[in-house]
Amino acid sequence: MSSTAVTTPSRLGLPRWAAPAGVAVLFVVAYLVFQGTGTLPHDKEAPQFLAVTELREWIDDHRNDNPLFLYFLNYIRLGVGSLYDLFQSALYALGWPGITGVLGALAWLAGGWRIALLAVGSVSAFGVLRLWESSVDTLALVGVAVLLSLAIGIPLGVWAGLSVRVRRAITPVLDVMQIMPTFAYLAPLALFFHIGAPAGAIATMIYAIPPAIRITALAISGVSPTAVEASASLGATGRQTLFKVYLPLARSTMALAVNQTIMMALSMVVIANLIAAPGLGSNILLGLSRAQVGLMLPAGIAIVIMAVMLDRMMMALAHRDPHARIARADLVAAGALAAAGLALIPVLPKVWPENLTVNVVAEVNTAVRWAETNWYAVTTFIKDVTSYALLNPLESLLTSAPWWLVALAVLTVAWRVSGTRPALIALGCLLAIALLGVWEHTMQTMTTVAVAVLVTLVIGLFLGVAAARSPRYSAVQRPLLDAAQTMPAFVYLLPALALFETTRFTAIFASIIYAVPPVVRLVEDGIKAVPATVVEAATSAGSTPRQLLWKVQLPMARRAILLAANQGIVMTLAMVVVGGLVGAGALGYDVVTGFSQRTDFGMGFVAGIATVLLGVMLDRITQGADRRPSPRKRKST
Repeated sequence: MSSTAVTTPSRLGLPRWAAPAGVAVLFVVAYLVFQGTGTLPHDKEAPQFLAVTELREWIDDHRNDNPLFLYFLNYIRLGVGSLYDLFQSALYALGWPGITGVLGALAWLAGGWRIALLAVGSVSAFGVLRLWESSVDTLALVGVAVLLSLAIGIPLGVWAGLSVRVRRAITPVLDVMQIMPTFAYLAPLALFFHIGAPAGAIATMIYAIPPAIRITALAISGVSPTAVEASASLGATGRQTLFKVYLPLARSTMALAVNQTIMMALSMVVIANLIAAPGLGSNILLGLSRAQVGLMLPAGIAIVIMAVMLDRMMMALAHRDPHARIARADLVAAGALAAAGLALIPVLPKVWPENLTVNVVAEVNTAVRWAETNWYAVTTFIKDVTSYALLNPLESLLTSAPWWLVALAVLTVAWRVSGTRPALIALGCLLAIALLGVWEHTMQTMTTVAVAVLVTLVIGLFLGVAAARSPRYSAVQRPLLDAAQTMPAFVYLLPALALFETTRFTAIFASIIYAVPPVVRLVEDGIKAVPATVVEAATSAGSTPRQLLWKVQLPMARRAILLAANQGIVMTLAMVVVGGLVGAGALGYDVVTGFSQRTDFGMGFVAGIATVLLGVMLDRITQGADRRPSPRKRKST
């Protein structure tokens, strides 16, 4: 096919950049002409906010006489609450000797004595950090949430893996669930399930269930068709084929689904404390509210230890040979460890002894104050440069431009980058945000996200390229990325708060640390996936390493880099909203205020919806760019 209208500027004798530059000039002129009009300022007393707050009051007043609550939602809340009480009571009954022995035994069976030693040390660390009861509550909440997530997610994942139609039907729902920042789950759950452990468990389940469904579906769909056909030819029924062929062959990948569900649940249980869920989150939120890293750090360390312990146990189980039997010596050792722990229950106190704990709150706070005093010039310089060079100009641009001009600009960019359908979705999201009455705060949040994503992509590209070109550097960097991706999101607020106090930049710094690891991994894998024959051909043609990178590897890794940008945006948005707790303002602050102040519940609820819409808009634009062919390919068609 000959060149189409895409190349019209060139056919007219104009350079390829002429049309985009002309459009950009038109937008600049329109901004200068209409600046300050149609800006939709934030109104805390907007009717829609008050209406949602009044709805909550009505629901609270009729929670025990409305049929929907009386015969459905209340039963769910009571059922989940009873399950949590059962888990919590069982763990408290075991006490620290029983939990140590049982977890150590399970870890030994999963991965040997090294994993068992890690489990025993991890459980002991909870007590040493003076967080025994909070850690037990968190374990109980995670256990309930993971159990419910797997009970629902694995059957749905199996069904989706066996049926293309089901997979297509649930994929958009899973996309929205994974795009939706964690804060957005809390407002509707507090509305329908009140607050407390049941609401926290349900919120954690909703957040953790998408990977269980997705990875299980991937595992089932990846089973060899030859094995399935062989089973059918032998007369096996569908049920027999499922349990004798699909599930055994998909076992290792499904273990990864369990692992990811646990990690997601651990990340969410901290945030669920905003709706009065018990556990370690209360210690972190107390430290955030008082701006004391010393109160937060032990709880953050405990969550990381718990995440690493459960992650290593599940990964060891996933990598076991399904046909290999457990050695008799391992069975004896695990049994002896469990028996010893259970035998010590009546002998030792069930709560960790106070004389075996350490208190580092004062020391950590002193160290943070020292860092703030001695590094003040450096941290202030970084904050000021970022604020005056990037944040303030961009925020002024977005908040002073007419809403319709911003919407038109987003529509144009989305259409150019991703095509018609993503552009219309992006426009619909912006129009909905305008109607919700949180336009100004959404623009402020979008400013923070844009700056954080820009820095994240620069760092991610640099580290990813370095890892792809140096196996030695990649080997050093990979364990650090593993640890970073294991940590729950809230933990990243600790260094940010210690260095920059409660400011808008604190949220940006934390979101960069949170989002960089997946970006680095995707860029590294994309560059490594470039065929070796192509690299050899470019090298033999005389390309320098710099030319090889810019002319061959980066263009051919385009899809991976666009996917990295997509993941960076989604993770940054989630973290920037969490940053509302440490001075980020805008939508994150609205959501936090909505939970902490009953009269502002409507504003927090609407801000959560706006955050979801912003995430969907940015996600669809970047996903569309990933799927769309490059301009060079479009020109040659």
